[in-house]
Amino acid sequence: MRRILLKLSGEALAGDKKTGFDEETIRAVALQVKQLTDDNVQVGVVIGGGNFWRGRTSENIDRTKADQIGMLATVMNCIYVSEIFRSVGMQTEILTPFECSSFTKLFSKDRANKYFNKGTVVFFAGGTGHPYFSTDTGVVLRAVEVEAETILLAKSIDGIYDSDPKLNPEAKKFDEISIDEVIAKNLQVVDMTASILARDNKMPMWVFDLNEKDSIINTVKGSFNGTKVTV
Repeated sequence: MRRILLKLSGEALAGDKKTGFDEETIRAVALQVKQLTDDNVQVGVVIGGGNFWRGRTSENIDRTKADQIGMLATVMNCIYVSEIFRSVGMQTEILTPFECSSFTKLFSKDRANKYFNKGTVVFFAGGTGHPYFSTDTGVVLRAVEVEAETILLAKSIDGIYDSDPKLNPEAKKFDEISIDEVIAKNLQVVDMTASILARDNKMPMWVFDLNEKDSIINTVKGSFNGTKVTV
């Protein structure tokens, strides 16, 4: 693979605490990404904000404002994680779809490509910059824009199942499934808007367990233990 976009869930980065950051988990991610960049793989990163904010569950906050808080949560996550990446020897830049003063730089495809070509890990924070769109949609949008080969969805589960394996011990795991089937069965790998965007732009997604040892490296190198979403 030449260029990938890695989506990390905020909850997965929080570890067992379920909130904030688990530095050991993030450092393990950083060391895996360092191996990829040393092998000249260009890596972009999108991080969810769920370790800080789940505003959509509140009935007391306007949806637009709740989503704006969520966007800022992703900016905080990217600043923190990018610093851990730097501590293990990588160069990083954070791009956002809105101005954040000197904290980040404004996203453009040309700017992202310039950083990729220098071997810099590019963090895409702030989602799409608009309310009513999740970081799922943001990661697919950025992957399409920067012409990534695939999206790696690092989750706290080892793939896609036909039902919730926590509730159904007979749940069936898919080794491979088409995006059309994901949409038809409403499997919620990513939200529906993101699924349709991936389908229409032929952007494959690979879903795997972040907590499995060396799972990012193994996925990129071909030793894959998750679910491939084909287009």
